[in-house]
Amino acid sequence: MALKELLKEKNISVYQCAKKSKVPYTTLADLVNGKTKLSKCTAETIYKLSKMLHVTMEELLERYAGKEEFLPYRSSFETFKSNVCHLLKEKGDMDFIADCLKGGEIRTYWNREWYPESFYLLAMIDYLSRENGLPICREYDDIRNCSLAEPVYPRDVRMAERLNPNLDRKQECMECAIPEFLKYNIVEGEIRNVY
Repeated sequence: MALKELLKEKNISVYQCAKKSKVPYTTLADLVNGKTKLSKCTAETIYKLSKMLHVTMEELLERYAGKEEFLPYRSSFETFKSNVCHLLKEKGDMDFIADCLKGGEIRTYWNREWYPESFYLLAMIDYLSRENGLPICREYDDIRNCSLAEPVYPRDVRMAERLNPNLDRKQECMECAIPEFLKYNIVEGEIRNVY
């Protein structure tokens, strides 16, 4: 579905979308008319549009770009984690869980062999389910039997190690990691404190 069709589906004009999203009208008009590719936009533009249209950045790039742009876009894992945490903050636990399970993104990432993203979302869903006293969704039990080969540490831990090889924060991070993430070799200690 093209961006033009998404606007029509949401019953919003290009002008209204530009005004509400704070994306310049000419930029949005060029996107809708196919003069500019969505994949060539800045992350800020894509973020503003996705927030205004109530879709994820990934959805916007994958489903609503023109057919010529349908190739999946893969951001860095740190950017992905940040986007997921911001989305959680914006939607709240229950809506996040519902939207994620309904959207099937865990399986989509798995099928693309984007394992860190798939594991991260699954860990997030399992963690939030435990925190909210919800049953675990059994649809992903096959994925739960796997994990990443090597631990993935947060960027600040990796940077600190590069700056001072004698400083080993990895063990400390492992001890503070959320169990649902650690199960997949993702060292994540904080999902809610995002700005």
